[in-house]
Amino acid sequence: MIDIMKLAEEADTIGISGHIHPDGDCVGSTLGLYNFLKDTYPNKSIRLYLEEIPEVFSFLQRSEEICYEKTDITFDLYFALDCGDEKRLGDFAEQFLSARTTVCIDHHKSNLAFAQENFIVPDSSSTCELIYRVLPKDKMTKEIAECLYTGLVHDTGVFQYSCTSRHTMEAAGFLMEQGIDYSRIVDATYYEKTFAQNQILAKAVLKANLHKGGRVISSYLTAADMKDYGVSTKDLDGIVNQLRITKGVETAIFLYESAPNEYKVSMRSKRIVDVADIAVKFGGGGHARAAGVTMTGEPEDILQTILKEIPDIKDGKTC
Repeated sequence: MIDIMKLAEEADTIGISGHIHPDGDCVGSTLGLYNFLKDTYPNKSIRLYLEEIPEVFSFLQRSEEICYEKTDITFDLYFALDCGDEKRLGDFAEQFLSARTTVCIDHHKSNLAFAQENFIVPDSSSTCELIYRVLPKDKMTKEIAECLYTGLVHDTGVFQYSCTSRHTMEAAGFLMEQGIDYSRIVDATYYEKTFAQNQILAKAVLKANLHKGGRVISSYLTAADMKDYGVSTKDLDGIVNQLRITKGVETAIFLYESAPNEYKVSMRSKRIVDVADIAVKFGGGGHARAAGVTMTGEPEDILQTILKEIPDIKDGKTC
């Protein structure tokens, strides 16, 4: 277990970063830790560096203080949260690596233990659950609880994914007791979509195909598709999860064009297929039930390459 208080007390300058394309767990865990450190050590220099976060998370305390540009500061202490390796820090990797003490807190099974101190628990639901575990409970505020609950919600699919455990629910219960508007957090950050987001979701569903006897579903969106509906990659959150809940499906694959001839691949599974093992083969990573990778080529070719790695399923088992 990481001793957050001891680490922080020995540092004057502290940096925090999460992975590129920040999602709910990344934003929630980094802001949760940032708020705790700012509240506890008001006289220390503490900065949070992330890529631009989705607008739905802007209600979280101190989100307006996030730094989006890298710095040449050499930090005494630097936290990397929700990252499997330093490359996932993007532009902020260099400042992390130059820090005097580096710490990684993460739950990805593909984590390379790349920091000087590592707290990696692959069977944890989320990095937010791990931040909850390492923070002193007597210093938990409503605002920190909002951050951590947001991450729990997003990485567990509102507590329905198999990564949800008794410990996850205990953490959620404690956070709820801090007076957060938990139902609003779920609705505003997870379920609510703009009209354009619903339209692009419909497009992805229309383009979907079933494979391997209906046990695998796939879809993809090109840059042209997104342009037609006036959306960006930020509007695609939730599509792979919508594909995943198709009756009879075990594994969902969703691709979107992130650069010319480059596709971001998201994979989800329900109970059987370990999608992290598949992602790792192509240079990606993640969790057993949620993983991703970036690949180049034509979308149909990428799909066929991935499909070859997904085992057939018979009688609830891979074969």
